[in-house]
Amino acid sequence: MAEETKTQMNKIYDPHSTEKRLYNWWESQGYFKPETLLDKGLARPDGPAWCITMPPPNVTGALHLGHAMVAAVEDLMTRYYRMRGFETLFLPGSDHAGIATQNVVERELAKQGVTRHELGREKFVEKVWEWKEVYHARITDQHKRLGVSCDWSRERFTLDNGLSRAVRTAFVLLYEKGLIYRGAYLVNWCPRCESAISDLEAIAEEHADHLWTIRYPVINEDWEGPQQPWGSGRWAEGATEFIEMATARPETIPGDTAVATREDHERFGHLIGRTAVLPILGRHLPILADDFVDPEFGTGAVKITPAHDPDDYEVGLRHDLEAPTVLTDTAEMNELAGPYAGLDRYEAREAVVRDFQKEGLLLKVEPYQHSVGHCQRCGTAIEPRISAQWFLNVKPLAEAAIDAVRRGETTIIPEREERRFFHWMENIRPWCISRQLWWGHRIPVWYCDDCGEQTSGPNDPDRCNHCDSDRIHQDPDVLDTWFSSGLWPFSTLGWPEETPDFQRFYPTDMRETAYDILFFWVAREMMLGIEMTGKAPYHTVYLHGLVRNEFGQKISKSMEDIDEYDPLNIIDRIGADALRYMLLTSSSPGNDMNLDPRRLEGARNFGNKIWNAARFVVTNLEGATGDARLAAPSLEDRWIVSRLNQVVGEATDLFESYQYGEAGRRINDFLWGEFCDWYIEACKIRLYGDDSPEGRAARARAQVTLVWVLDRGLRLLHPYMPFVTEEIWQHLKTAAPGSDDWEESLMITPWPEVNKAQLDPAAEADMALLMDLIRQIRNARAEFDVTPGRRIAAIIAGAGKVEMLQAQRELLAFLAKLDDEQLTLTRSLQDKPQKAVALVASEGVEAYLPLAGLVDLEQETARLHKALEETEKEIQRAEGMLANEDFVNKAPAHIVQQQRDRLDEQLERRGRLQMRLAALQS
Repeated sequence: MAEETKTQMNKIYDPHSTEKRLYNWWESQGYFKPETLLDKGLARPDGPAWCITMPPPNVTGALHLGHAMVAAVEDLMTRYYRMRGFETLFLPGSDHAGIATQNVVERELAKQGVTRHELGREKFVEKVWEWKEVYHARITDQHKRLGVSCDWSRERFTLDNGLSRAVRTAFVLLYEKGLIYRGAYLVNWCPRCESAISDLEAIAEEHADHLWTIRYPVINEDWEGPQQPWGSGRWAEGATEFIEMATARPETIPGDTAVATREDHERFGHLIGRTAVLPILGRHLPILADDFVDPEFGTGAVKITPAHDPDDYEVGLRHDLEAPTVLTDTAEMNELAGPYAGLDRYEAREAVVRDFQKEGLLLKVEPYQHSVGHCQRCGTAIEPRISAQWFLNVKPLAEAAIDAVRRGETTIIPEREERRFFHWMENIRPWCISRQLWWGHRIPVWYCDDCGEQTSGPNDPDRCNHCDSDRIHQDPDVLDTWFSSGLWPFSTLGWPEETPDFQRFYPTDMRETAYDILFFWVAREMMLGIEMTGKAPYHTVYLHGLVRNEFGQKISKSMEDIDEYDPLNIIDRIGADALRYMLLTSSSPGNDMNLDPRRLEGARNFGNKIWNAARFVVTNLEGATGDARLAAPSLEDRWIVSRLNQVVGEATDLFESYQYGEAGRRINDFLWGEFCDWYIEACKIRLYGDDSPEGRAARARAQVTLVWVLDRGLRLLHPYMPFVTEEIWQHLKTAAPGSDDWEESLMITPWPEVNKAQLDPAAEADMALLMDLIRQIRNARAEFDVTPGRRIAAIIAGAGKVEMLQAQRELLAFLAKLDDEQLTLTRSLQDKPQKAVALVASEGVEAYLPLAGLVDLEQETARLHKALEETEKEIQRAEGMLANEDFVNKAPAHIVQQQRDRLDEQLERRGRLQMRLAALQS
């Protein structure tokens, strides 16, 4: 690497020629492996360790900004702890993503005119493995492009042999404890995926539908049931009593087994205990009382369909109702739906409504906005459906996880997310863990064809454990992907074996992810981790927010400008460092961030600024011959060294409290706002000074300080922008005298520490005064449009700081572009100069800039008068428009506000012009 950096730094930093080269070098040197840190003495076997397991991305597609955020935050954490001397392990891997992956591969097969059923299970799974290998390589490359410093030699996949053994072990342990069981219950069913999904995977979306008010006839002495067929228009002929109800799902009417109302209902309470007749099928329905009925919804009576509604399911259990399922796996009406059998659910809805209207049983149709669950993976509206599935009773596991957080064994950041965690875990329901898929961990349970019992164990059985029959067959379903993901923090470290990695790194230190999967994943890792290992899987949960576009909208594939938000496209445009820095400094724990393109440009500009500053430093190290020990540190040296120590302390404290955004902003403020804009400029006096022994010593002192500060500044910035900082550091290492003992790479160089002996409050105060004074002089020069290179006169009354100002006369004149021969420094003034710009700095320091040295007085006076006249006209015009009631009341609000803002701007401008005229005429 050193050979590659001996050439002169390019004028412009090129991320495209740098990033891949550096990443390959880092990886080839083994810097991502904890063993390398031990071998080089950068960490100790008996010292602190730090581990994070990468949230396994799905093998289903390209990196998006959410992945980029996760990768950036986790890599920042890892690089920080690596530099702090921890034995660090950032363990990567990917998830098989059962439903998502199977859907993708099925779509690919459909393009070829083939279905998975035509291929058969074995051949289909082979196809998925082939597809996985291609996409897995892409995902790995994408993470490398982001600079993720994880140990790829330890990479895991949720379906590899080791993790599959962990899944099998966990299932059997829970099964044998009776926590895993099989039963027919109401589940969320995706007709597109033809599988059950968990409550968390059923994403609620608002639907603009209709609410149909219908009526069922009630049996009495005048009417005992229908005499005419359904669809004749005379089905309810002769009925004299009806019970009315509203429904948003007419297609499920064939599955009704009761009607419910409340005992105190004014219209229908008296019908409780009577019998209604179900239209279409003629089934007798009990009219029952149940407090779940909302008297404010619809008519105050509801139809009960236990097999197709969660609330109705609970009512059915309470009243021991039958629960006929009238929909197939693909949401078509089955044979129990009578005349609607074979229709799609939405086609059946239209047919049922049409027939109800024909029979005079449809009373009203009105718009209805309500929430409908959709499959997270494919977007299809789910169906509540009774199905035989495998469940995990997570209640006792949840109680242990709640206790771990309450005791502080695991801390959730931000703290407010703990309340959400507790609420969800305290109200948790059994977890449906089976999926009707072919891709995934197959349920390790075998059924006996002879005795009907179940057999499960750590190894595949060849006989029934109960009757010794060899006529057994395995359950066809697979486990929910989140079951294997829930084992990730310890299965990836070798559990259930007591491997060296498991002993050294478990419990892990951090789970970093988005707050929206706190329950999908973090809760399950907590529950399963404690149940399987006796310990919470990590000490800290850090939840970042979601990345939205600049207008706060969720970024989705349907956006016209979606390519603008593709992280790989962003890297192609401006490099990985800029993307990382923007993501890391624009966010805070648990809060969403808006991706403003200007922030990306700002991040790129920051990297370029540091590159240019470093190039200046490296260039000015050539031919360094002086002895810095012969020159005392200047004020600016003492100031920048003190400020660096302050920033090191602040950044370290912010890192330790997970405030990475604020830490990055302070590092930026220091490097750009202090080191580049002030210290480097101040150093030019000595760098370009004479070649006397004193001049060479002063130059050497500046060079040593430049190198020392830049080196440590790059260390602070490295976790945010690893590529540009490493490239600069290698050039600095090559050029800097006395750098033979530097580490091979910046990424394994120690994190800087505060040296309290170098803190210098006096130097910071004096330099702050100088900078304030210089800044005000520069502003005055800009306001009067003074030519940049022109030196001007100044009279400065320094009060108690006159000796300091006198000592810094050369620096003051250089940075403020003052004419040294026309610079007067005095303690105080008897009379204030006339026709001069007055400036007031801190600690009683006053400065006066004679106007004659700034502008042509006659020309400037004429120009200001003209500008003042134009401003008065603008003020009159804006005031006239705002005095017009028609304009104020009828014009769009933003147009009216524009005029108000315009008036405020012009009033402010008038005040500035009047002050400048007064100064010229004084």
